Amino acid sequence: MNIYFEEIKKKLLNNFKIEYLEIVDNTHKHKNHKHFSIDKFHIHLKIKSLYLSSLPRLDAQKMIMKILNEDLKSKLHALEISIEK
Repeated sequence: MNIYFEEIKKKLLNNFKIEYLEIVDNTHKHKNHKHFSIDKFHIHLKIKSLYLSSLPRLDAQKMIMKILNEDLKSKLHALEISIEK
């Protein structure tokens, strides 16, 4: 796995009780998009967390995005979040 993805994983695991976390790199699916940049990733976070799934979906996603705020400014172009129990 990409070293950068390990950094993301560490940030999330340090801030939330997460039973399972998978980071899927979907960057290749967006090559032909207008604002595509090879320096920015398109990722899908697949999270299993009793804690995050107990919150309203929007609140849980906002909390995750707050943790990844700097990444969203510099290294992430798109972020998809799926949260399960």
